[in-house]
Amino acid sequence: MFTGLLRTIILYILIIAGVRLMGKRQVGELEPSELVLSLIIADLASVPMQDYGIPLLTGVVPILTLLSVTMILSVLTIRALLCGRPSIVVRNGTLDQQEMAKTRLTLDELLEELRGKGYTDLSQIKYAILETNGQLSVLPYANQKPPTARDMKVSVEEGGLPQVVVSDGKLLERNLKLLGHDRPWLDKQLAQRGCRDVSQVFLLLVDEADAVYFAKKES
Repeated sequence: MFTGLLRTIILYILIIAGVRLMGKRQVGELEPSELVLSLIIADLASVPMQDYGIPLLTGVVPILTLLSVTMILSVLTIRALLCGRPSIVVRNGTLDQQEMAKTRLTLDELLEELRGKGYTDLSQIKYAILETNGQLSVLPYANQKPPTARDMKVSVEEGGLPQVVVSDGKLLERNLKLLGHDRPWLDKQLAQRGCRDVSQVFLLLVDEADAVYFAKKES
């Protein structure tokens, strides 16, 4: 029993190492080579994890080999052969039909992706790029971009990174101190919003400019 537990923990740590090696990605954002690596590692780990008669090294050695190869390929130009290159499928508002055919991207799929990003008019799009992870990047014309505060010559105060001070009725004192505040300040904020205690708060966010987002627990 202990042997099986130990083998499982070792293999689990190796799989986590492989996932961390590929960076913080969601499953849909994995490169083709990364997806293949994940599937192979999972398959290699499952065999010695279930069959105690198989030496642990039977799974560990191939996994370590794959991870080493992945690290080497990540710094070599051959990575472009495995992952491919971004494809421009819309250029200056015009569909590149040859590029779409090459990447097997149908018109329905392209229009669906564009609608998901808030674009229904191809003439608004300067470039649409199919990235190597399958995601579509859309770059509109400059006159189609929402105006920024800089464009409008408006001075806007930087709010900074919001910190969670209260999460589901639990006070995160460390974050409160990082913001330079104490418990009396927090109690005052709660009183202004009709709360007597942090247990009544579902979420309280505070940024570096002391802007507060408050959500009360539903009774």
